[in-house]
Amino acid sequence: MDFFHGTIRFLQEGGAFMYPIAFILLLGIVIAVERWWFLRSVYAVNQRAFRQVQTAVTQADTPRITELAASSAAPLLAMLASGVNRLQLSQRREDMEYAMEEVVLEYSLRLQKRTPFLATLANVATLLGLLGTIMGLIAAFSAVANADPSEKASLLSSSISVAMNTTAFGLITAIPLVFVHSLLQGKTASIIDTMEMVGIKLMNSLAKKAEGGADVQKA
Repeated sequence: MDFFHGTIRFLQEGGAFMYPIAFILLLGIVIAVERWWFLRSVYAVNQRAFRQVQTAVTQADTPRITELAASSAAPLLAMLASGVNRLQLSQRREDMEYAMEEVVLEYSLRLQKRTPFLATLANVATLLGLLGTIMGLIAAFSAVANADPSEKASLLSSSISVAMNTTAFGLITAIPLVFVHSLLQGKTASIIDTMEMVGIKLMNSLAKKAEGGADVQKA
C-alpha cells in the first residue's frame, strides 16, 4: 500500500510531463507483450516444423516437404515449399534460393513489425524526462526570484527535487524498453537465421542428390 501511495505521489510531484511518459510506458508494455507472444508462437511453430522436416531435408525428399507444408502454417515450411515449387520450374540453384529468400523477407517484415517502435518510445521517454526537468527548473528559478530570501534555499531544493522526477521516470521507462527491444531483436534474428539455415541445408542436400545421380549414370 505504501508503494502504491508513493508511486502516486511520485507521479503527481513530477508535473505535467509525467503523464505522457506514463502513456509511453503503457504503450511500450502493450507492444512488448504482443510482439513477445507473436514471436514466441512463431518460434515454437518453426521448431516443431523443423523436427518434422529435418529428415526430409537431409534426404532431399521434396514430395515429403510439399506434403508437410500443405498441412502446416509454419513459415519454415512455407519457405521450403516455395523453393521446391520453384525447383520444378527451374533447376538453377539461384532461382530456388531467390524463391526461398522472398518468403524469408516477407516473414521478416511481419516478425519485425512494431518492434522498432520500442526503441523510438525509449528515446522519446528520455527526451520528455529531460524536457520536463528543464521546464521544472525554469519554473523553480522563476519562483525563487520572487520569494523571501530566507526561504529561497529550501524552496529551490524542493523544486529541483520535483523537477528531477521527470528525468528519473523517463529513464525508468526507457531502460526496460531498450532491454526488451534487444530481446525481441534477438528472437527475430534467431527465427530468421533458422529459416535460412534450413534453406541452405535443403539446397545442399539437393546438390548432393544430383551429384549422386550423375555418378550413377556415369557408372
